[in-house]
Amino acid sequence: MARQLGARRVPHLTPARRLWWSSLPLRMIAITLSLALIVLVAGGMFLMQRVGDGILTAKRQSSVAEATAVVNRMQTELEGTDLRTSSLYERLTQLADEAASPTGHYHIIIQGSVSGLISAGVSADSVPQNLVDTIASSDGVFVTPTTLRFTDTSHEQIPGIVVGTTLWVPGQDMRIPIYFLFSLEQEVHTLATIKGVVALTGVLIVMGLGFTTFLATRAVASPIRRASGTARRLADGHLDERMPVRGTDDLAKLATSINEMAAQLQGRIVDLEQLSTLQQQFVSDVSHELRTPLTTVRMAADVIADQMDEADPAAQRSAHLLMTQLDRFEDMLSDLLEISRIDAGAATLVLEEVDIVDLVQAEVQAAQPLATRMHTQLRVHVFSGATAEIDAIRVRRILRNLLSNAIEYSECRPIDVTVGYDLHAVAVTVRDHGVGLEAWQVDKLFGRFWRADPSRVRTVGGTGLGLAISHDDAELHGGRLEAWGRPGDGAQFRLTLPRRRGTELTSSPLPLVPSDRQEPVSYTHLTLPTKA
Repeated sequence: MARQLGARRVPHLTPARRLWWSSLPLRMIAITLSLALIVLVAGGMFLMQRVGDGILTAKRQSSVAEATAVVNRMQTELEGTDLRTSSLYERLTQLADEAASPTGHYHIIIQGSVSGLISAGVSADSVPQNLVDTIASSDGVFVTPTTLRFTDTSHEQIPGIVVGTTLWVPGQDMRIPIYFLFSLEQEVHTLATIKGVVALTGVLIVMGLGFTTFLATRAVASPIRRASGTARRLADGHLDERMPVRGTDDLAKLATSINEMAAQLQGRIVDLEQLSTLQQQFVSDVSHELRTPLTTVRMAADVIADQMDEADPAAQRSAHLLMTQLDRFEDMLSDLLEISRIDAGAATLVLEEVDIVDLVQAEVQAAQPLATRMHTQLRVHVFSGATAEIDAIRVRRILRNLLSNAIEYSECRPIDVTVGYDLHAVAVTVRDHGVGLEAWQVDKLFGRFWRADPSRVRTVGGTGLGLAISHDDAELHGGRLEAWGRPGDGAQFRLTLPRRRGTELTSSPLPLVPSDRQEPVSYTHLTLPTKA
């Protein structure tokens, strides 16, 4: 089972979303233009609606007024006509000719009792049937929109309005419908012109807003971008990097603050580097200087140990304590020297092709006497053998530290050692079922001189540097050393190493959470014999 190592999952972003979130000017321009477009479109639609309604209303009013005036004049002249000497049709024809528009901006249709009069070129179908029905049943002046149709089929239909009313024939109970057809072609053209002007004005406003937003955003984003670049170069170690300060505005104050922070940071880092150098040199010098007296003390202790058979029990216990503390002192000096080499960047790897299973089984076998003394059973779970390019000495030291810690805190319960691998990595987990770890303790495990329980009396020695050195050894290989724990449920350490030098680890062949807390894993179970 492969698990991600130290990587936080980041949602996948499409190129468009990545560009959107990576460019502040783009977001500002897009937001400004979007809002401007919404306002302009809504305002333009409202303006066109009001202008169109106004033009149409004015056209309706002027058309009704003109038609009413013409009808009144025709009615007056018709009442003054002696229909005994002139036929009604002839008189209506004469009146229609007189009322005809000299400019041709309206047409007349008169529906007589026998036949109708229609202006030349216009079709009677131009009058809607609902208006015809209204005029036939009611008196008054009525107006309605229509479409002007022409007898010449090649002539395009145009929008218009029709005003309908009636003429009364004097001396006869007769109503003659009359219709005035007004063209709206000029008004439609005017509305189209206004619409084009409004659209052009909107485009110019949007372009102006976009350009203004671009300049404003650039004026703000450029200093921020410079500040980001300066901070990035400072993070890369260029401590002499500074921002130019222009003016006295807030951006200038930001640049000044960053420069002051950089100067303080540079001073602190220089002090820390000097302190670290002195500390490393001190540790190295002390470790080397203590070698000579330690060797002398060791020789004297060996002489004393050779004469212990003749000594009293108290002297034997003292000699045993002396030898134990000398062993621990030597281990501490070795660890301090290794720490100083790591801090100084002098630690190197001696890589060789090694079978991980053989190496693990050898270290487990070496730890078997300690496990027997602590009444702990070591169990090895392996897949098949797998090789990797590693520094065998450093990996053995990692396993030795993990096994000794597991034995120390196992509380006489079994310890499971599991080996797994895939195409790119090998992994070893050491699982105990002892006291376990708190969540906050897991974060401190690999710190120097840190112990989970300082009051606990250790039975296997320890300098407090083992896990820290093991963690550094794993990182030297390009690998990871991780821990999981739960109070009362034990702990598990996972060592993951690349099989080839330079391979970047993205997953581990074994889970960090113990297998008994997850789905079961198929493996070969080998139990090393416990020595009496």
